[in-house]
Amino acid sequence: MLYHLFDWFKQQGFKIPGGTLFQFITFRVLLAVLLSLIITMIYGKRLIRYLVKMQVGESVRELGLEGEQQKKGTPTMGGIIIILAILIPTLLLANLSKAYIRLMIFCTIWLGMIGFIDDYLKLRAKQYAQQTGIPYKKGDKDGLAAWFKVLGQVVLGFVVGATLYFNSNTRAWREYIGQTKPSDTTGIKVVMLDGKEKLFVEAREPISTIPFVKNHEFNYSKLLPLSLRGATWILYIIIVIFMVTFVSNGANITDGVDGLATGVSAIIGACLGIFAYASGNLRFAEYLNIMYIPNLGELSIFIGALIGASVGFLWYNAYPAQVFMGDTGSLTLGGIIAALAIIVRKELLIPIFCGVFLVENLSVIIQVSYFRYTRKKFGTGQRVFLMSPLHHHYQKMGYHESKIVTRFWIVTILCVVSAIVTLKIR
Repeated sequence: MLYHLFDWFKQQGFKIPGGTLFQFITFRVLLAVLLSLIITMIYGKRLIRYLVKMQVGESVRELGLEGEQQKKGTPTMGGIIIILAILIPTLLLANLSKAYIRLMIFCTIWLGMIGFIDDYLKLRAKQYAQQTGIPYKKGDKDGLAAWFKVLGQVVLGFVVGATLYFNSNTRAWREYIGQTKPSDTTGIKVVMLDGKEKLFVEAREPISTIPFVKNHEFNYSKLLPLSLRGATWILYIIIVIFMVTFVSNGANITDGVDGLATGVSAIIGACLGIFAYASGNLRFAEYLNIMYIPNLGELSIFIGALIGASVGFLWYNAYPAQVFMGDTGSLTLGGIIAALAIIVRKELLIPIFCGVFLVENLSVIIQVSYFRYTRKKFGTGQRVFLMSPLHHHYQKMGYHESKIVTRFWIVTILCVVSAIVTLKIR
C-alpha cells in the first residue's frame, strides 16, 4: 500500500522526501526484512502472553524422549505471528498488481486458515477433555481429518498450477537462438544488452530447470505423446499438486523439535530469494544462461518478509522454545516454499534445497511401510529407525535436540549451496 501511495504521489507530481526510495526493489526488500523482524520480535511476546492467558498449551505424548515433559503447556499456534509478519510487509511494500504477489498472498492465507482450524479444533478437544475429566492424549481423533488437510493442499496446488499455466503474466522467457529474426514477432521481446540486440521468446508451455544439464530447460509437454499434448495443463497441475502437498507435509513433519522447521525454512527462503532475483533480472538471467521471468523481482519483497518472519520467530522458538508454531505455521511455511520453488521454475531442485524436508518425509514413509510389511509377513512389526521422523531417531540415540537442530541447519546450508551452484555447473 505504501508502494502504491508513493507511486500515486509521483504520478500527481508531488515530491515526498524519501518517496523515490520506494521505487527501488532492493530498498523495499530490506525494509520488508526489517519490518517482519520487528513484528515478530515485538508483537511475538504479546502473542505468547495472550496464548498463555487463553491456555493454548501443547499436549505432550509419552515418547520416552529427553526433556519432553518440560514442553508440556508451551503455547502453540504461534504460526499466527509468522503469517502476520509475512502479510503486513508484503501488503505495505509490494506492488499488489503483480500476479505473483497476489498468488503468494492467497497461498499464505489459505494454508494459514487450514492450519489454524486444525490447531483450534485440537485445542477445543483438549479443553473439552479437561472439563469432562476424560483423559486427553495427543494423537486422539481431534483436529482436522488428514484427508481434509490434504484436500486443502490439493486445492492450493490446483490454484498455483492453473495460475502459472493460464495467466499470461506468469510466463517465462528464453533467449531466442536463431540465425535470422523471425517474421512473426508475436511473443518476441527485443532487448538491448551491452549495446547488442537480443531476442527473447515467450515460453507458452510450462518449463522448468533441470539441474546439472547443459541444455537445462525442461518442457513438461514432452512427457506426453504428440496426440495428448493439448492436455499438458492437466499433467502440470497434477505435478504441482504433488509438490505442494509433499513439501507442505514435509515442513509439518519437520516441526518436531525447537527451532528446526523455522531455521530450515529461513535458509531455504534465502535460497529462493537468490533464484527469484537472478531469474527476475534480465542481465543476470542472460549472464547465467537461465530463463528470464518478468515481474519476478517483486516477489523478492515477499521472500524478504518470509526470511524476516522466520528468523524473528526463532527469537522465541529456539531451544528452549517459548512458543510453537503449530500446524498454523508449519503447513503454511511448507506450502509457501513449494509455491515459490514452482514460481521460479526450480521445482526440480526441491529434492536438493529441501533435502531435510525430503529426508524427514521419507523416514516416516519407510518406517510405516517397513513396519506394516514385517507385521504382515512375520507377525511382528519391525522398525528401521529407533523412531520417526528422523530427528526423533537421533534424540533416541542420545543427541541433545539443540545439537540435532544445529546440524540439520548446517545440512540445509550445504543443500542450498549445492542448489545455487547448479546455476553455473551444467
